[in-house]
Amino acid sequence: MRCAWGSHSVSPLQATATDQLVGFGLVAFSLVLFVYYTLWIIVLPFMDSDHGIHQFFLPREYAVIIPVAAGLLLVLFIGVFIMFVTWKSRKHAKKSD
Repeated sequence: MRCAWGSHSVSPLQATATDQLVGFGLVAFSLVLFVYYTLWIIVLPFMDSDHGIHQFFLPREYAVIIPVAAGLLLVLFIGVFIMFVTWKSRKHAKKSD
């Protein structure tokens, strides 16, 4: 299979080094985020409040606020994307008529 942007051929199932690096970075970021959030929510409530590890974590109220805000932003971006695609397809359909 030939690429549209170059003269070299790439298998559709073969990931390039850049794809692998980006994928590894996303997996590593997700793992760090999961471990941080798990420690913050599950482990910290059982530790003394004067323990030194508490200085590396935000107050517990943010454990609810941050995911809710991220979810609302995700829903907003999905809604804007659907609206944009729908608007473009209607505009294209009116041109062809």
